[in-house]
Amino acid sequence: MAEKGRVKIRNRLRKLLTPAKARTVTGRHAAAGGGTAPGSKVELEKVLGITAVGNNALTCNSQNGLLAYPAGCVVVLLNPRKNKQSHIFNSSRKTITTLAFSPDGKYLVTGESGHMPAVRVWDVSDRLQVSELQEHKFGVACVAFSPNGKYIVSVGFEHDMMVIVWNWKKNVVVATNKVSNKVTAVSFSDDSSYFVTAGNRHVKFWYLDHDKTSKGQSTAALQGRPARLKSLMNNLFCDVACGRGRHASSTFCVTSSGQLCVFNERTLGKWVELQTSRATCLSVTEDFIFCGCSDGTVRVFSPVSLSFLYPLPRPHSLRTDIDKMCDPSQLFSCTAECRYPDTVAVTCDPANHCLSCVYDDHSVYVWDIRDISRPGKLYSALYHSSSVWSLEVYTDGAAEGEKLLPPGSFLSCSADNTIRLWNVDGHAALHRNILSHDLKKIIYVDDDNISSLSDADSITSPLKAGPSEGQQTDPIRTGIRALRVSPDGQHLASGDFEGILRIHDLTNMEEILSFEAHESEILCLEYFKPEKGLQLLATASRDRRIHILDASRDYSLVQTLQDHSSSINAVRFAANEGKLWLISCGADKNICFYTAQKTKEDPLFTLTHSVVSKISLSDMEVDLNRKCAAVGCKDRNIRIFDIRDGKEKKSYKGSRGDDGSIVKVHIDPSGLYIATSCSDKNISIFDFFSGECVATMFGHSEIITGLKFSSDCKYLITVSGDSCIFVWRLSPELTIRMRQRLADLKPRSSVPHRQNAPQQRAAKLSNTNEEEEEEAGQACPYMETAGCAKETETSAQTLNRDGREETSGGRLPQWPRAADDSFMVTSMIDLRLVEEEVKTPPSFNSSQRRRRTVGMEPQLQRNREEMASTLSLKVSSGWVDKNLFLSSQSLDGEEPVLFPDQWEDRVRVERSLFQQKGASPAAGGPKGKPRRPAGDEPLNEEQISFELEEEEDEEEEGRRRRCSDARDVRQTADHTRADPPVSGKRLHGRSRP
Repeated sequence: MAEKGRVKIRNRLRKLLTPAKARTVTGRHAAAGGGTAPGSKVELEKVLGITAVGNNALTCNSQNGLLAYPAGCVVVLLNPRKNKQSHIFNSSRKTITTLAFSPDGKYLVTGESGHMPAVRVWDVSDRLQVSELQEHKFGVACVAFSPNGKYIVSVGFEHDMMVIVWNWKKNVVVATNKVSNKVTAVSFSDDSSYFVTAGNRHVKFWYLDHDKTSKGQSTAALQGRPARLKSLMNNLFCDVACGRGRHASSTFCVTSSGQLCVFNERTLGKWVELQTSRATCLSVTEDFIFCGCSDGTVRVFSPVSLSFLYPLPRPHSLRTDIDKMCDPSQLFSCTAECRYPDTVAVTCDPANHCLSCVYDDHSVYVWDIRDISRPGKLYSALYHSSSVWSLEVYTDGAAEGEKLLPPGSFLSCSADNTIRLWNVDGHAALHRNILSHDLKKIIYVDDDNISSLSDADSITSPLKAGPSEGQQTDPIRTGIRALRVSPDGQHLASGDFEGILRIHDLTNMEEILSFEAHESEILCLEYFKPEKGLQLLATASRDRRIHILDASRDYSLVQTLQDHSSSINAVRFAANEGKLWLISCGADKNICFYTAQKTKEDPLFTLTHSVVSKISLSDMEVDLNRKCAAVGCKDRNIRIFDIRDGKEKKSYKGSRGDDGSIVKVHIDPSGLYIATSCSDKNISIFDFFSGECVATMFGHSEIITGLKFSSDCKYLITVSGDSCIFVWRLSPELTIRMRQRLADLKPRSSVPHRQNAPQQRAAKLSNTNEEEEEEAGQACPYMETAGCAKETETSAQTLNRDGREETSGGRLPQWPRAADDSFMVTSMIDLRLVEEEVKTPPSFNSSQRRRRTVGMEPQLQRNREEMASTLSLKVSSGWVDKNLFLSSQSLDGEEPVLFPDQWEDRVRVERSLFQQKGASPAAGGPKGKPRRPAGDEPLNEEQISFELEEEEDEEEEGRRRRCSDARDVRQTADHTRADPPVSGKRLHGRSRP
């Protein structure tokens, strides 16, 4: 163990001393991997989202077990066994619509949407572009590598209608043709001699002339011949897959109405009804056919006779409370009244025995199918299914004992009518539920409507019988629009598109208040940090009104302001020099400055001065010393206004591009940097004082609707209309500087005592760079760093004194101001030690708040050491029972595999539901009992194998009877079947090392 610990320390030091690879290179040289952009100081840590709407956007690498899927303009390469991501950035900034791995797993081909899209080939290991193929005009619907790795076939969108075969290493088109129907899928034959396209009333076989294509002198005409569809000619063929191995002469298709059919030499052979309202996708291996259907169903069939073999488990049901999903039996138990998300994509990795599924609620599951008769869940993740509108980072609360959520938590709201609590810290919430590592809680706002939980652009939508064509459509304005957490971390305020304001108690995540506050959507919410007993919430809306509510009196209305003539995009509180300010800006190009006047009952805000700009204003933030307001403008500039007189003090460019306008701005907790998002989908970080660009990133495919720095200054989190959340890791240089400034601005008396030795050393040396920060403050004429520190200390003392006063007359608690418990580090090693600290979070479902005491610290430290030395599941022991089996790979840091119990009952029930149909009566043999085909005979005879089904049923019944008598595991050469285990758990897969 000591040697392993030394190896880990050496690896960490090597990572610290090795410069990170730049993942945000921009411009044309990005394809070649040359040059670095300012974005090299920021690296994409994790993507919480997926934009795959069909089987064309999901692929697996059999060589290393990687799963690839698009998330906006980024390809996510996921290792499901270790829950690790790596990313490929599309340098063209266009949405990735389809992708596929090469047979050897070294390359990945992607297609994109937009004007003049390209087919791009990427080196998987280096994550760099090696080839760009450009012939399509309106978007690429599907791509595929030939099994010999020499060719790539790409099919355009419905308005493109081009089928192109590329010799991608020579960057030439070897054959091309057009189609007259919409194409949804493409698949190459096992010998690379032809490929098949499928779509709306369309199944077509395309043949390659290798003699002409190998010469590459000119583009040859691609020869295509349609399949004989017979009675299925009016169907939409959602997916197609050519057979593999001994079934290479067969081609399998699935129709949207729910038929699985097989073609032999372009002739429809037999088909089987899938017993579902809708089928969407399929994946074919040499031994199995996996069909994805509606209601979360995936069924397994035999490629020999199309006989049904096994069902796969369904995912979570819609409106599941994932915080309570701690027992595997909850996942594997299905009820008739539950609704499940539809399956939109499946891909099988036979080498690693994994089946990956994507559902229309944007959830991803990876099933372990090493024993196909008893599948288990290896990995799962749940994401937003629609546009994410707002983001809120959870602060530390009033004191360490008052934290209701784990450190590093943040919340997001979406058009899917949900508010979701996330935590990307791997130690902060160790396996709190069995469905997601990052998602900790889902608040469902609409109790009755579950249609919003499914993606409207999914292939399963009845309005869209295929993947999105990349056309811009007007978004449906639904869902939660704005979020804000109270300064003490006790309440969560949210506003939706109908003007309804909701208040949730973060202690138990329950809604405590809801009422219609505005006539139109609420665009902004802002709490006032409690000073002198004031507890205010301001709401701004598209109806041109600002409501000021008293949070201490059940959010009763205090005042309504109506000085704007258009939508109000931002409203902020600021308190300085004994005055309370309210600043608002909107689409009417007007900035209003209000001051609060004391009255007998409530404060009264009056308009002091206003500034009329020539440019529309998008968003606004107040700096750390609360003397200036930074406004993001439509002309891509950030303008700094003095709150006291409304004069513009400074202006600098807030976007490196020449297109678009600023959408959102946010200042980091230390006040050193300001992050901006632009309508051209770029994200930038600027030095707040000098306006110098520090970093530039891209990756979202839609407008960025929110961005926030994490409270620990390690991450920048961005959300977008593409339903994805990006977590960007800031460089240690930026993090250290922000933490140093926070330590310098913090009163010495409020620095908390910590038992962690590296943090103690950092706190003692917190003033080493004080002179440097003072010089930085003097560089900005409208900010005084020393004065800000003094003012902060005075304000903190006042707030602490007032915060002890109890609220009178209200059922909601008084909100004392949170003491800042941030600290600084003096080296990169200290920063890494701080990041590796294991934190045990409180449960946010408990009605009683957990408080950490000094006496508990030794026990917590021992628990941390035990978790670091052994991979025990003590934290999650509540859901280790007879239903849970751990794979031996989990001992090496890989994901545990969850298996169901009593799975044989479901197989027996579903096997009797399927009946095969032939295209024509079988020739020869007795009527109703045709000759049984040989196991290796190609599927070119249209027969109904009733005898095969009867024999399989008899064999299975006898095997089940023997297993029930012996109660032990019997293995056969064909399939491995096991009794339900007697003991609590077993090791699955390879033997324990």
